[in-house]
Amino acid sequence: MARKLSLQSLCVKEYKDNKSTKPHQLPIYATSSFDFENMEEGIDIFTGKTEGHVYSRYGNPTIDTVSQKLADIEAYGTGLQAYGFLTSSGMAAISILITALLKTGDCIFTQGDLYGGTTELFHKVFSRSGIQTIIADLNDMDHLEYELQTNRNIKMIYIETPANPTMRCVDIHAITKLARKYGVLTCVDNTFCTPIIQQPLALGADFVIHSTTKYLNGHGNSISGVIIGHEEKYKKQIWSTLKLVGATCNAWDAWLINNGIKTLGLRMKKHSENAMQLAVYLTKHAKVKKVNYNGLPDHSSHHIAKKQMKDFGGMLSFEIDGNTKQVLAVINKLKFCAMAPTLGDVDTLVLHPATSSHLNVDKLIREENGITDGLVRISVGIEEIEDIIQDLDQALT
Repeated sequence: MARKLSLQSLCVKEYKDNKSTKPHQLPIYATSSFDFENMEEGIDIFTGKTEGHVYSRYGNPTIDTVSQKLADIEAYGTGLQAYGFLTSSGMAAISILITALLKTGDCIFTQGDLYGGTTELFHKVFSRSGIQTIIADLNDMDHLEYELQTNRNIKMIYIETPANPTMRCVDIHAITKLARKYGVLTCVDNTFCTPIIQQPLALGADFVIHSTTKYLNGHGNSISGVIIGHEEKYKKQIWSTLKLVGATCNAWDAWLINNGIKTLGLRMKKHSENAMQLAVYLTKHAKVKKVNYNGLPDHSSHHIAKKQMKDFGGMLSFEIDGNTKQVLAVINKLKFCAMAPTLGDVDTLVLHPATSSHLNVDKLIREENGITDGLVRISVGIEEIEDIIQDLDQALT
């Protein structure tokens, strides 16, 4: 007779999953590893003979489901079979993509008004690996083509449009068309727009990255990023790098993203409506020198935004007529809007780029790209616009 399990062992062992019907919501697979029916099954999965989960750093049902959902949303209507990889942050998404695809001696061609963290990553981290960064005006097509013709070390054009925090846009389709002519990869940071407003894959981009922390999640309760591509030949290379570096997302954060995506369309519509009304208000204020919002007809990128964006989004920045001390005093007077170093949440968030997100970017580069000491960035929330305007009005007054 087989010996009966002890009480202690019964406590330790997992029980059979007694699921009888399909769950309506995606479950959180909070497990580090997965059991095999037999060792042969494990060997088949490890050797790639069959697909399956073995260890959550390699893949997890919650993470994989959300990754593919994001890829399908980004590629919607394009006819492309896209794939996605969730990472531990938006910065991890950029890092993994470049580590996977570039090598010593390669060059990244990009713009000067990137998010400060991306600029630092390129200049302080990848430069140590011998990957050079070239900064130029990405709307100067003649110069871009000259660079691609004369510098065959350029392997990737990295685009952020609209740029953070100037809202300057670059023509994605024009750049990707030129890049393909010279066999150069393109990557677009689509965090500000999300695929609801802009679809870089439809405009010829090879890769799209997001800080999913922002609008895709939308509720400020998780940190993660995503890499989305469609060319199969790069898929294994990216996955292998992600797996070995270990910058993978976790099931809980993936689940939170999935929850946020469900209201993405509704949120982006309201963010955009509010931002437009706030931008119009700010243009009329005596203490505001300049407003950066693509929805305003006099914004330098309005024509590009109209061409490649379905709406103008929830991000804007404006320049206050005053020095740093006076600008910070205005921000400190805010009572309704929050002061927080992030964006894309449902509530309105205010940031002073020169003393936070772009603090470690060379001041000359900052100011050349319109990121002055007087510039204030606003991630416009989905609250009642009257409450947002009233708070800014009392702070500026």
